[in-house]
Amino acid sequence: GNCSVSPFPAGHLWLFRDAGTNDRLLVNQQELFVAAPNVSTADITLPVFTLKERCLQVVRSLVKPVDYRKLDIVRSLYEELEDHPDIRKDLQRLSLERSETLRNGVLE
Repeated sequence: GNCSVSPFPAGHLWLFRDAGTNDRLLVNQQELFVAAPNVSTADITLPVFTLKERCLQVVRSLVKPVDYRKLDIVRSLYEELEDHPDIRKDLQRLSLERSETLRNGVLE
């Protein structure tokens, strides 16, 4: 979809998430959106998830977290199911990535 704000505050960092699942969304084909001056629209889309990521999303939507370990699946998948999308983890990861990018003198 398309998000319109008049205008996005310049320099602010934006992350977009699915309201129901907290899964990441892309804005202008990137996970992190930095608004430029006079930008008033952004194209918000679903990323292409791997088959494994999509399967984890579907299982999370159908099975209660307390029942994950009752599923007849390999143990490592229990841990991945329990590792729900978390915006705080994403913010930490993106902050580290951005710091590394700035340290290397390259800004996207």
